[in-house]
Amino acid sequence: MTSTIESAVDARTYAAYSRPLWWRVVMTREFAMIVLLGLVYLIARGGVENFDSPLTLYYLFLDITPILLIALPMTLVIITGEIDLSVASVMGLSSVLVGIFHAQLGLSIPLAAVLALVAGLVCGAFNGFLVGYVGLPSLAVTIGSLALFRGIAVGLLGTEAITDFPDRWTDLVKERFVEGPSFWSGFPLVLAVVLVLIVVFVLLLHFTPFGRGVFEIGLNDQAAAFSGVDVARTKLTLFMLTGVVSALAGIYFALRYGSARGDNAEFLELQVIAAVLLGGVSIFGGRGALHGVIAGVLLIGVLSSALRLESISSNVINIVIGVLLVLSVISSSLLGWVSGLRRGSTPSVPPSNPPDPGTSPGNTGTSSASS
Repeated sequence: MTSTIESAVDARTYAAYSRPLWWRVVMTREFAMIVLLGLVYLIARGGVENFDSPLTLYYLFLDITPILLIALPMTLVIITGEIDLSVASVMGLSSVLVGIFHAQLGLSIPLAAVLALVAGLVCGAFNGFLVGYVGLPSLAVTIGSLALFRGIAVGLLGTEAITDFPDRWTDLVKERFVEGPSFWSGFPLVLAVVLVLIVVFVLLLHFTPFGRGVFEIGLNDQAAAFSGVDVARTKLTLFMLTGVVSALAGIYFALRYGSARGDNAEFLELQVIAAVLLGGVSIFGGRGALHGVIAGVLLIGVLSSALRLESISSNVINIVIGVLLVLSVISSSLLGWVSGLRRGSTPSVPPSNPPDPGTSPGNTGTSSASS
């Protein structure tokens, strides 16, 4: 009887690993997103004129770079069951700061960028302290800090824009790997920085104890605390990472467009969150993988690029992205509901210590004491 119960418990606890490896790789939301990305790319390549040209590919990567940068730490934040809506405001603030430090204070671009990164780190620490140590809900905190950081950015410059950036820096962020009419001319040099950060975050999330702690917090933060995970410090670290990477994206944004404005990157957080959720990360926490998130970012980039080539307005593109975001959340809940129905249809495992048939549930303790 004991062996039967143990085998049933193992089958329910490690159900995913009872499947073959190919099943565990293919039958996932991440793999489905990669397949969908391939299908959308093939359709756009065949139906949209000049979509497969190196020039289109070049601008596609330039456009998705800030989304891809912020999606990396945002993935870890959402896996813990939290969210950061202030990332676009941090981008706008950092772009304003790098412009002020350089144009008005006369600092070099590298020094101005370092100070802007420090400001992003402080913004992330502010959010992380309120969420991790004070215990406030991240949704409320980051809605407030979204308005706070954006208000500071707009207050520093008003309706003005700083455009006095050296050409060598604005050209650097738009530099290509290879100049000339070749396939590699479609890849901007900034992708090297993105690839390095992808490797860093993949190793951090999937191959370190810190990453395992991130998943544990998302599944059950109280159980994670009892197992030795410092929940507050982990959340503080993640929000600081989100802040500094958002600041890096803001510096890139200012240099790419040669303009520092308080409204830079407005509403970009919606595309970031949509990409993360499309990539298979659960909005309820505890589940996700970075390769799915990268596919989600690329899907948004391919769709946006194809629709722009078809002269579709940005408002319609935002509607499409919003619909994808809603569908990703609905699909996650629907899959959880179906999974719950399947589990409910299987016979439940009997308790390991069943009460004495001769006693009622209310008298179990008394019976045990008398025995």
